[in-house]
Amino acid sequence: MEITPSVHAAALWVGLHLILLLVLSVLVVRQRRRHQVELGHGDIPELDRAIRAFGNATEYVPAGLVAIAILAMASAPPLVVHALGLTLLVGRVFHAVGLSRSGAASLPRALGVTITWLAYILGAVALIFYAIP
Repeated sequence: MEITPSVHAAALWVGLHLILLLVLSVLVVRQRRRHQVELGHGDIPELDRAIRAFGNATEYVPAGLVAIAILAMASAPPLVVHALGLTLLVGRVFHAVGLSRSGAASLPRALGVTITWLAYILGAVALIFYAIP
C-alpha cells in the first residue's frame, strides 16, 4: 500500500486514540491500587466510573478506527480522515471526563455521546461515498 497523506492522517488519529485508551486504562489501575481491588469494582463508585469510562471507549473507538483506516485506504482526502479522527477523539474525551466525574447524567457525557455518534455518521457517510466507484 502506498503511503499517502491520508495514511499519515490515519496514523496520527490511531496513535492519539491509542494514547486515550492507555490513559483511561492507567486511571483504572490507579483506582484499583488506591482501593486495593483486584477484580470488579468493589462497590467503589470512583473505580466503577473509571472502569466504565475505559470500557465505553473500548466499545466505541475500534469501529471508528476501522472507519479511519478504510477511508485512508480508499484515498479519501486527508481532511476527511482528520475530521473523523478529531470528531471521534473529542467525543470520547468529553464522554470519559463526564463519566469519570459523576455516574449521573452530565453535560460532558451527553456531548461526548452526541459527538461520538456524529463521528459515526460522518464515517458511515464518507465510507459509503468512497465505496461508490
